[in-house]
Amino acid sequence: MAETTPHVPASVLAQLRAIYTQLSGKEQQIADYILQHASKIVHLSITELADQCQCADATVFRLCRRLGFRGYQAFKIALASEVTNPKQSIYQEINLDDDDIGSIAEKIFTANLETLRDTLQIMNKEELLKIVDCLEHATRIEFYGTGGSAAIAQDAYHKFMRTGIPCIHHSDAHYQVMSASLLSEGAVAVGFSHSGSNKDILAALQVAKQRGAKTIGITSYGKSPLVRQADMCLYTTSRETVFRTEALSSRLAQLCLIDLLYVAVSLRRQDDTIANIQHIREAISLKRL
Repeated sequence: MAETTPHVPASVLAQLRAIYTQLSGKEQQIADYILQHASKIVHLSITELADQCQCADATVFRLCRRLGFRGYQAFKIALASEVTNPKQSIYQEINLDDDDIGSIAEKIFTANLETLRDTLQIMNKEELLKIVDCLEHATRIEFYGTGGSAAIAQDAYHKFMRTGIPCIHHSDAHYQVMSASLLSEGAVAVGFSHSGSNKDILAALQVAKQRGAKTIGITSYGKSPLVRQADMCLYTTSRETVFRTEALSSRLAQLCLIDLLYVAVSLRRQDDTIANIQHIREAISLKRL
């Protein structure tokens, strides 16, 4: 009888990326092989996969259980369904010779929708709740981002100023560490880095942590210095093509995470947020004809 599982993740590969940092070294070795050769896995037995990854059958079985499957066969069936799903074709390269503007638009919008769905699937709700609690009780919030992430940090500041919590954003590396050095216990520093290896963001969060502040990282899935350094993390997931880098599509997911955090904190600080929104509307009205 074929194995079944009570809960099959909407995306096996997205779920695998989500738990990657929690895996042992051997399990990460298997995960790497699966992510790189997903279409081949459906033709391999558990022993053949274990041989390819130079590990024991039991390690493969343990990874399948971590993903919520009763065994390797159930995992393989779910993976086979995913890798043969027509939606995967949206990640094919855009070809200017073959694609008209309508086709390009459809591929871009559909890929962005998939990025948001995958990011939602890998969200750790317990971690999310801890982050919301931390932000709600923060005496001060600072948002750090450089390069493409600078706009994300600015958007976070633009939203969170409405909550009444003192906050600021810095995109200059010197300002980041200078400001972080003035933080104290009760403050929160939020760093944005798709790669999770931006030296400036890592330095700022390190200084903030040394001063007693809590640190939050918003980054891509996977093993990175930011994941190891931050007290708490939220992750985005996306796929890369020649014209659309991972960092580009992940920005939409990062903006959605900011919206989520802002709304969650605002609901807990309704009186302050509503009053501040009214003050801001009155002030902005003076800027309009």
